[in-house]
Amino acid sequence: MARRVSIGVRVGEIAIGNGAPVVVQSMTNTDTEDAPATAQQVYDLWRAGSELVRITVNTPEAAAQVPHIRERLDAMGCDVPLIGDFHFNGHKLLSQHPDCARALAKYRINPGNVGKGAKRDDQFATMIEAAIQYGKPVRIGVNWGSLDPELLARMMDENGRRGAKDGASAVPLSADEVMREAMIVSGLESAAQARKLGLPAERIVISCKLSGVQDLILVYRELARRCEYALHLGLTEAGMGSKGIVASSAAMAVLLQEGIGDTIRVSLTPEPNGDRTREVVVAQELLQTMGLRSFTPLVAACPGCGRTTSTYFQELAQRIQTYLRDQMPAWKQRYPGVEDMKVAVMGCVVNGPGESKHADVGISLPGTNESPVAPVYVDGEKTVTLKGARIAEEFQAIVERYVQDNFSPGAQRRRPSRPQAVLSGPQAVAIKAVK
Repeated sequence: MARRVSIGVRVGEIAIGNGAPVVVQSMTNTDTEDAPATAQQVYDLWRAGSELVRITVNTPEAAAQVPHIRERLDAMGCDVPLIGDFHFNGHKLLSQHPDCARALAKYRINPGNVGKGAKRDDQFATMIEAAIQYGKPVRIGVNWGSLDPELLARMMDENGRRGAKDGASAVPLSADEVMREAMIVSGLESAAQARKLGLPAERIVISCKLSGVQDLILVYRELARRCEYALHLGLTEAGMGSKGIVASSAAMAVLLQEGIGDTIRVSLTPEPNGDRTREVVVAQELLQTMGLRSFTPLVAACPGCGRTTSTYFQELAQRIQTYLRDQMPAWKQRYPGVEDMKVAVMGCVVNGPGESKHADVGISLPGTNESPVAPVYVDGEKTVTLKGARIAEEFQAIVERYVQDNFSPGAQRRRPSRPQAVLSGPQAVAIKAVK
């Protein structure tokens, strides 16, 4: 899989671009003025696997709390870099709250709302100068919902005059085409302006977010063609639940497969009082199922059919997947490589034994009218048959013992897990960077 070459950017200790693994990030939805609540949500997102976390900085009170949020996180043992999300008044907040400017690891600037007319350039320059002064990278984050109206109007006028100037052969672009081009121009012109002010390319990330899948794909393909800046990838206003997950995955999977994207966010609308960390899990699973990164052992489970009228295999699959994810914050420190492990929880005899043999640890539960026994396979070999009321507890213990035996420092794996085998075998898929 060829990855687009991009200029590397460091955000705290996290590397973006230049061949680094695609970085997962997320954003809080707490009131930043509430430092305890914001710090707790940042911690939860980080513990779920978010490698960067963005927070809203929209008022003087919010800016004043940013250093205290950083202090709380440090006291909790959470070193995740914080990104400040600025709109409208960012130039004032960064100037008037130097402690906030220092505490943040990166600034997000939306060129569509930094100011109007003559003020725009001055206010944009103030924010870039703060980034230069404090040694911070910047994401120039264009969004179609807040695209610079002056830029869009200018390009619409130029497009309207195109046919009259160049003759009948020059067909004006559609409104959608002009809008997509305006987003790309906004990002690239803002990056060029930042560089003229002294911000190096190694501290610039660009994003051009839209809510339409096809629009996003078209914009990022062209953006990737025209520049070598690191790109933040995401579908804005993706939506709630399955709609948001499907739309984000459909758009980003195409671009990631083409090697485009250095850091991603899945912008899910949470259910009322829902868990904000869900967007982190979705982003990780997108990257992992595509074979780009590994974060936590994933559970293969059959969808169920008339042979599996019991819900037991569903409950066990959910229990094991939750258990594995809950263990990962501790396991990733103690058991290097455990994130590549594959577990299978199958519901009947049709595909159950075969899928279980292909996993590192697998169980084939009895289907409807099948014998009430559950063979367990470890590294492709049947090791034990479970039965009775404690199958779930016994299988979980087998999984945990497998982790200890195979991923403890110095342990010798009896066989490599499937992702490692694919990437190291004679028919390996090469992951490389190309211009």
